[in-house]
Amino acid sequence: MSDALHDLLVRHVEAGTMPGAVGTIGEDCEPIAVGRAAPGGPPLQTDAIFRIQSMTKAISAVATLRLVQDGMITLDDPIAAWMPELAEPRVLPHPDAPLEDSRPAQRPITVRHLLTNQSGYGAMTSDSPLRQAMIDAGVEAGAEPVDRGAQDWLDALAALPLAFEPGEAWRYHHSFGILGILLGRITGQHTQEVLDTTVFTPAGMRDTGFTVPKKQAHRLPPAFRHGAAGFEQSEPAGAGFYVEPAPFDVSHSELVSTVADYHAFLRALIDGRLIDAEFRNGLRSDQVNASAKQPDSFFPGFWENGGWGYGVSVVTGGAHRGRFGWSGGLGTDFFVDPDGTICIVMTQVEMGESVLGLIGELQGLREG
Repeated sequence: MSDALHDLLVRHVEAGTMPGAVGTIGEDCEPIAVGRAAPGGPPLQTDAIFRIQSMTKAISAVATLRLVQDGMITLDDPIAAWMPELAEPRVLPHPDAPLEDSRPAQRPITVRHLLTNQSGYGAMTSDSPLRQAMIDAGVEAGAEPVDRGAQDWLDALAALPLAFEPGEAWRYHHSFGILGILLGRITGQHTQEVLDTTVFTPAGMRDTGFTVPKKQAHRLPPAFRHGAAGFEQSEPAGAGFYVEPAPFDVSHSELVSTVADYHAFLRALIDGRLIDAEFRNGLRSDQVNASAKQPDSFFPGFWENGGWGYGVSVVTGGAHRGRFGWSGGLGTDFFVDPDGTICIVMTQVEMGESVLGLIGELQGLREG
């Protein structure tokens, strides 16, 4: 399988999908690196530190489930107990309605709603008044790092109505920014400290956090997007938003990590060192009712043989039934199969047709 992964990554480097990548497949972590950190740059190293973006969601979910397991919260606790900003949300009669048509929500947002992307906040999939309001407020989901601190971001989001009643539909992304802030509010600590205690330390993750220490900044490759003339750099190597110190409170932001660290996280999750079987099984089981799986939730076909657990997508049918995993917006991806096989690939190229093609082929490396 390592040879198949190596050949797949080499082929995509040669095709111009990405300058380089680091990956591993199997029960053990045996990372391979192909290509370069940047076009014409040095070879990419297996210990490179990557901006993992939405692969953060699985880590945040496990941290939250650990707090549930330890009795600090329950899944059905209203988050308003710690977030008065969201104590009286308003909701639109339908996602495309004018903002002035909003009315008081009939139920509170709960911890469960955040874990399952059903809070009522999330990326809009149509050119609606709410989507424009999110753009105007600077809280629309995108590939760029957050541009304001956690409190300012939460205040801007709380000023907008929900697209739907909590628990009634699925929209991506924003629930986990709220969850990051909530972790700190529940414990009275910074979110980084909560993640350290619940996930990073017990899993042995030494290079994962909201920022890269300055002395390790040389391990952070640049990020790119595909442009008309080829790769366009979107974030610099060894500098920028993700190198310490953080510019503001980034509790609502996303992490940096390595292939080895993320494998250690997944192995500790599977082995029961982070959360008990009850919560682990819940994480990798579909938690979204059929009525909430609306065609406009996300990209076309998202719900075909698929569902959403706690912080991860889950495969509910077909050859890979029981698999869970997720991707990050800068070309990172992982999956875990029921037999304990872990696959992780990390690039630093913004999602687009060619990167999505790589991820699609990655999902097919193990058939049956």
